[in-house]
Amino acid sequence: MKKILNKFLVPVAYLAMVVVNYLANALPLGGRGTGVISDAYPNLFAPAGYAFSIWGLIYTLLTIYVVYQFSQKENILTAQVNRLFVVNALFNVGWLFAWHYDVIWLSVLLMIGLLVTLIKIADVLRQSVLTRKENFLVRLPFSIYFGWITVATIANITVLLVGLGWNGFGLAESFWTVIVLLVGAAIGSWRTIHDRNIPYALVLVWAYGAILFKHVSESEFNGAYPTVIVAAGLCILVFAVAIATSKHSSVV
Repeated sequence: MKKILNKFLVPVAYLAMVVVNYLANALPLGGRGTGVISDAYPNLFAPAGYAFSIWGLIYTLLTIYVVYQFSQKENILTAQVNRLFVVNALFNVGWLFAWHYDVIWLSVLLMIGLLVTLIKIADVLRQSVLTRKENFLVRLPFSIYFGWITVATIANITVLLVGLGWNGFGLAESFWTVIVLLVGAAIGSWRTIHDRNIPYALVLVWAYGAILFKHVSESEFNGAYPTVIVAAGLCILVFAVAIATSKHSSVV
């Protein structure tokens, strides 16, 4: 009975996550779209708008996973992943409400919850002996999701600091942005090599590329912060090295 309940909770929680994400912008919740709120807290870390299209891929892959797990006889692997995924979906729904109603401090806590559940899922998958099918249908969806939430967590904390009016101890915003980019790249590269997970790293390349694009775009920052441009470019090279290090034992 517990196994059956666990399998049914996954599609229910996931459907709730998808529906609330849709309504968040269709209504929208709090009277403002997700991107509008982000734009209300201008900062140098936020990526170009096109970067958020990755949610389409994330939802597609997660849908495939939900269908896959429902069609399979539950085992230890899917049982562990499913429990964490249900909690993750609830954090996702909570984050949307906190974000859209401008309770940024709470959105950060919920985003950290999202990140922690994905770290735990990644750990479960790394410690498991996966078939090729499981690599594509289980690990790949959560690798892409994990990569994006890694960057989103940094962005969310940045928004909180902007909202609090933090002055960076008198140091330039571009200085702190460079520091954040480098720290994010160090953590992301370590995780890539540690998990031997190229898809995760490719999402980081996508996100950092979008940050770089925004800084060089004439309609955005137009090269006003050259140190950020250089740092973002170097970070992408760091990710490339991490990918090269991991490629012979990638998940795919």
